[in-house]
Parts: sequence; C-alpha cells; structure tokens
Amino acid sequence: MGKISAIVKRRKAVRNIRKITRTMELIATARFKKAMDRATAADAYVRRMAALVRDLGASAASAGHPLLTPRPEPKRALMLVLTSNRGLCGGYNSNVLRLARRVYTEASIPMDLEVSGKRGIAFCKFQGIKPLRTYTHFEDKPRFSEVDEIAGRYLSMFLSGEIDRLEVVYTRFINTARQTAEHVTLLPLTSLVLPSTRKPAFGEPDEALKKHAEYEFIPSMQDILDELVPAAFKVGLYKAFLDAAVSEQVGRMIAMKGATENAGSLLKYLNRNYNRARQAQITSQICEIIGTVEALK
Repeated sequence: MGKISAIVKRRKAVRNIRKITRTMELIATARFKKAMDRATAADAYVRRMAALVRDLGASAASAGHPLLTPRPEPKRALMLVLTSNRGLCGGYNSNVLRLARRVYTEASIPMDLEVSGKRGIAFCKFQGIKPLRTYTHFEDKPRFSEVDEIAGRYLSMFLSGEIDRLEVVYTRFINTARQTAEHVTLLPLTSLVLPSTRKPAFGEPDEALKKHAEYEFIPSMQDILDELVPAAFKVGLYKAFLDAAVSEQVGRMIAMKGATENAGSLLKYLNRNYNRARQAQITSQICEIIGTVEALK
C-alpha cells in the first residue's frame, strides 16, 4: 500500500508540473510572436540603413569620419553582453556567456565589461568579474528610447577616446529553428565599409542592396554622414536587443515544450506502474480471501 500511495503522490506532482510548463510554453509562444514581429519590422530598416552607410563610407570623401575609421593602435575596448533576467530557456544564456568569456579572456587589449540581464550578472559574480555597468530593465519588449540612452553614452566614450572598440555579444535570431551566439564589433563601423572575415554587424545585406549606388548630397556629404552614421549605430544596437529578446522567447518556448512532453511521458510511465501495483494488490487480497475460505473448511 505504501508503494501505491507514493506513486499517487508523484503522479499528482508530475501533473502539476505539466500544467506549469504547458502554461509557460503558451506564454512564451505569445511573447515570441510579438517579439518576432518587432524584430522583423526593424530588420528591413536596419539593412537599408547599413547599405546606405556602406555606400557612403566607400567613397573617399567620407574616409575621415571618426565612427568609420579604425583606430591604428587601440588601447581599450568595451564589451556589452546581452543575457536574460530569467532562466528556463534552454542553452540561450549558456551559449552567450561561453562566447563572452572566451572573447574576454582572449582579448589582446584591456577590456571593460557591461552586462544586461540577471543571468549574466550572476555569472560575472561567480567568475569574480566586476562589470562596469549592469542593466536589468530590458525584458522581451526593449524600447528604442532605452537603447538610445546607452548608445549615446557609447558614442561619447568612443569619440572622446575613452574606448577604441565596442564589442557586443548577443544571440542572433535567424529563424525559429536556428539562433546563434555572435560577437560583433559595432564601433568603429568598419564592417560596413571595409572587407572583413568577421560577419557584418547588421547581417548579410540583401542582393538588391549589394549594388553600389550614386548619391547627390544636399547640403553636403559630411553633414549627412554626421546624422546618418550615429543613427545607423543606434539602430544596429537596437536590432541586437530585439534579436536577443526574440531568441530568449524561442529558447523558452522550445524548453517548456520539451519539459511538457517529458512530463507526459513520465505520467504514462507512472500510470502503468500504478495499474500494475493496484492489480498486484487486488490479486493478493483475492488470494488471502480464498486461503481463508479454504482454512475454514
């Protein structure tokens, strides 16, 4: 009887867990769809902006723009790592933190660290690394105004010479079946105008955007670049936050779906064991009754 009661208690616990994981799966699915719509809506704008800066940066007249010019001898870099505030999202956080740790330890120049997300903050504390700044207010709906605030600070630090490079480690959303942890250099924006073995900061341009275009500038190219290049950097950083948000929801949706399916399989196994134990108990009771009747004869 003790075995049956233990199976009943465990079966009840598994049912409750399955309800929780199923609910979390539905919530993550709804958030994923909204986050993907925001990321998809921004993708075309970011690619067009990158293509425009790429065309302008390729001309000789724009070679002297400070945001497009690599520093010959960089002395200090800053790395921003994008993680989540909550877990239960598969390998989303571990993949980003593994890549960030490798980039941080292999850096050839001194590198400061800024972290977004409680999981990344906890990892830095465990590793004994003190971030320069931390952010916990970026959830599944990052707002451009929030990103614009830190982007403006990064631009000021770069232009003043406080940092010579800005690295971002985040999860790039490709499709629902593929999200990859990536390391990109957002400042200077050399990946837009110079050949590089590293992946472009804003993704591969569409075929229609690869053709070089000629522009007529009014009032001047420099004035337009002074407005366009910082804007391209800001939307590129914003796109990284959007990709990280949608990738987190995909990871949580897949993880909770797997947990729900595993709970269902475990429940079937427990039901089978319960039925077997119950049948054995009934058989034992019948044998006892028959033995008692035979003894009374």
